[in-house]
Amino acid sequence: MPSETFTFTGHSGARLAGRLDLPAGPRLATALFAHCFTCSKDSHAARRISTRLAAMGFAVLRFDFTGIGQSQGEFGDTTFTSNAGDLIAAAAALDARGMAPQLLIGHSLGGAAVLKAAGDIPSARAVATIGAPFDPEHVTHNFADALERIGEDGSAQVTLGGKRLTIGREFVEDVKGAGLAGAIGRLNRALLILHAPRDEIVGISNAQRIFEAARHPKSFVTLDEADHLVTAPDDAEYAGGVIAAWSRRYLELRAPAPPPGAPEGVVRVAEADPEGFLQDVAAGPRHHVLADEPEAYGGTNRGLTPYQFLSAGLGACTSMTIRMYARRKQWPLSHVAVDVTHDKVHAQDCADCSDSEKIDRFTRRIRLEGELDPAQRARLREIADRCPVHRTLESDIRIDTVVDGD
Repeated sequence: MPSETFTFTGHSGARLAGRLDLPAGPRLATALFAHCFTCSKDSHAARRISTRLAAMGFAVLRFDFTGIGQSQGEFGDTTFTSNAGDLIAAAAALDARGMAPQLLIGHSLGGAAVLKAAGDIPSARAVATIGAPFDPEHVTHNFADALERIGEDGSAQVTLGGKRLTIGREFVEDVKGAGLAGAIGRLNRALLILHAPRDEIVGISNAQRIFEAARHPKSFVTLDEADHLVTAPDDAEYAGGVIAAWSRRYLELRAPAPPPGAPEGVVRVAEADPEGFLQDVAAGPRHHVLADEPEAYGGTNRGLTPYQFLSAGLGACTSMTIRMYARRKQWPLSHVAVDVTHDKVHAQDCADCSDSEKIDRFTRRIRLEGELDPAQRARLREIADRCPVHRTLESDIRIDTVVDGD
């Protein structure tokens, strides 16, 4: 997945550091990701969700808020309102590059920030929150023992997530007055709420209150066993996949015209897990599946194997071809189903093969339902062998390979 640094000027004039993750192929849409409180653009959830979205055609900007990570400025001088200002500045910077964000994603307090900022980002068409609090003041429980000192001294140093940070009185006062009910009610954008029922940091009741305050279209998806930080790779990848699939209903995703010689467009396969075998398979903006290997072969069994994809192509083409013929003949075929299995077998019947050589064998079992007479059933059996994929698999095939950079 291509990735590049992306810097821009934040709400206070400080230079903020971002990472722009780009799809390997055409960019279908742009997303802006807001990290959780005191996290960074490089948190596990931010990286994995961004990677999954990029594999599905999204450019994703994830950045460090003022005073966090690699961004300049003093965290102690920031507020919840300034976080929303940083988001608006990030959206403007993307717009200046011709990549105005259509999708806003926020994790935890970042989710609350995107709800607040969305109304000031005209390009946004959809908003997704992950473990977001309904009341931004909820975040103060992370440093409750320091609230008295902050009130008396104006600021205090606290340790959050292993980081030593200064929390100012202005931040505390700002989150206390930052009710989101009005902003959520006026959102006027599609809203997806993702939350884990067992979230011990931001309880599931927050998701309920956000949902009740929002107008349609709105959706809620549970993250099951995920923790608040969505640290498990499977949970983060699932969240990314759900966000991408959901957002397609509300974003205008247009694939480019297919290249010459490829009338059906490009099928793009990209690694989703470099340490395993999981692959993202995308064909344009609307079709996405996973490829993998069984656990016994080092995979995670989360998608079809390559040979299962071949079998699926043969089965689908067979069923379509039979249906097309029966429809044209107006025969009473009520349903057709095709089971396909693949195996390697010894090539005893291959005159040009040695005894030890194996060939690929696809076994196809066809079920035809309806009031068909024996002659019709026999004819449909013949038609099955005329399926274009069947003919391709039995013909001489040429594969041309080009490696980028050669």
